Amino acid sequence: MPNDQAQNPAGESTFDLTAQPWIPVLLADGSERELSLRELFTRADRIRRLAGDVPTQEFALTRLLLAVVHDALDGPGDHDDWAELWEDPAPFAPVLPYLERHRARFDLLHPVAPFFQTAGLRTAKDEVFALNRIVADVPNGNPFFTARFPGVGRITFAEAARWVVHAQAYDTSGIKTGVIGDPRAKAGKAYPQGTAWAGCLGGVLAEGENLRETLLLNLLACDHWSSTRGDVPAWRRDPDGPGAAGNLASRPAGPRDLYTWQSRRIRLHADAAGVHGVVLTYGDPLAPQNMHTIEPMTGWRRSQAQEKKQGLPLVYMPREHDPARAAWRGLGSLTASAAPASAPAGEPAPELRPGLVHWLARLEAEQILPPGRRLRLRTFGVVYGTQQSVVDEITADAVDVAVVLLGETDQRLGRTAVDAVGDADLAVRALGDLATDLTRAAGGESETPRLTARDAGFGALDGPYRLWLAAIRDGDDPAALRAAWQRRVRAEIGRLADDLIAQAGEAAWQGRVVPNGKGETWLNASAADLWCRGRLRRALPLATPAEPATPERPVTPEKPAGTPEPAGTDTAPAAIPLQPTGPDPVETGNPTTPDPRRATA
Repeated sequence: MPNDQAQNPAGESTFDLTAQPWIPVLLADGSERELSLRELFTRADRIRRLAGDVPTQEFALTRLLLAVVHDALDGPGDHDDWAELWEDPAPFAPVLPYLERHRARFDLLHPVAPFFQTAGLRTAKDEVFALNRIVADVPNGNPFFTARFPGVGRITFAEAARWVVHAQAYDTSGIKTGVIGDPRAKAGKAYPQGTAWAGCLGGVLAEGENLRETLLLNLLACDHWSSTRGDVPAWRRDPDGPGAAGNLASRPAGPRDLYTWQSRRIRLHADAAGVHGVVLTYGDPLAPQNMHTIEPMTGWRRSQAQEKKQGLPLVYMPREHDPARAAWRGLGSLTASAAPASAPAGEPAPELRPGLVHWLARLEAEQILPPGRRLRLRTFGVVYGTQQSVVDEITADAVDVAVVLLGETDQRLGRTAVDAVGDADLAVRALGDLATDLTRAAGGESETPRLTARDAGFGALDGPYRLWLAAIRDGDDPAALRAAWQRRVRAEIGRLADDLIAQAGEAAWQGRVVPNGKGETWLNASAADLWCRGRLRRALPLATPAEPATPERPVTPEKPAGTPEPAGTDTAPAAIPLQPTGPDPVETGNPTTPDPRRATA
């Protein structure tokens, strides 16, 4: 039949997700295909990774696959069980008979229990809505910013299945249509209850060399987190009706329950040619507070505001990804040395790293994974706008690391990697301060040059840091690694500083009087250049060999207008005489307050 739709013996339409291809994958040979669940688990070692329509779809689909494996294996129970799976050439063999036993619940069009949907879901007016409500690459209210303009009229059953899984994980909040049988609906409306569960998270996923490794690396043992006997996936529960389930007080019961959490009630409308409409409303709510013992795929931050609001002594909230920060800049939240031990004695940690990363560190400590083993940590997130009712941005990034960097026994290399991020932050801050100084010297006050310079700085360091991090091996000398990194940072940021100085106009070289904390001082391009190099030396002390102390020289008069000396040289251009009234700009946080004592730094 069209679109690979089939019929069961009763003549009813069916789309069996265990047998029909619907999950897009990138194969080891570089080609792309759609596979059924059976094919995917059979060929997992020949699949490079999933290849969803949007990155967050890969995260949602991976969690679905993990729920299947957890339930089919009823484990693994501990790290020894996991080690046997890691060595087993066919670790997913039990999955195939498992899928056959539950085949009916994986039917996208089942009349009673359609996959991840609610049969018979309807509004009082029997309305059917456009597929824009579940297809995340069609921005609501912005149909021009999509290749699907003017909207989504019809999609295949395979694509519909993927978007149903994605909607259960990442659907927006806002006012939704009320449905018959939902006691929460008022006047035909369902009022906001928050985004779907994964939308709260700064998702983190470990990726191996193929899908087999990826699934195993993210398959945490049962003794590693909180779960109960009621931990079963959605397809092993009774089909949902309208409204929230009645047993939410004791749930989620564990990973299988959480990875398949039914955040929404959905019903697809289809014909023989495909899916053409949808009804969607709220399903089972799930509060994000203190879920860190169950949810392993996100970092956590302590929220004192939530502690006051909830009346609780300690509340951890999921740490979302900042779309303006590359994944490597948040490496500190993933290492053993950063989060748990960063609070004063007796105080709860201000942040917790993802349980997944703690699990990987455990595998390294138990010598199940060798310290030199490399993997990729991928990050996923959604930025919502307008009271979380629309998707503003989907974020995704990755960083390659050796397992030894995540270890808890010897944290030196992990700490070095985090400190290197701090070096980059300080150097980029110095570059931004230079841009601000040059702007003020020319008579401007805009923050745009500072922000532009910072973007350029982090952009210049992005590739070098990733290469530096990926090259770290077990047994490397942390001091030598950091010194090499600081030299690279000094070269990259120094080059950008040179460009800023070279592009400074005549007004910046002439300079002007600017206020400081204790009066006024003269600011020009020469002084800005000098201060920047001083900040860089303090930020990157390992990049410059120690020099013998020399007597402080007096500040010389202003040089004639002309081309400035390169900012990367050790000899600073002479600065206009400055009033000895301003404290050091770096130490006080004021980037434009000069100090003549720094003239010979």
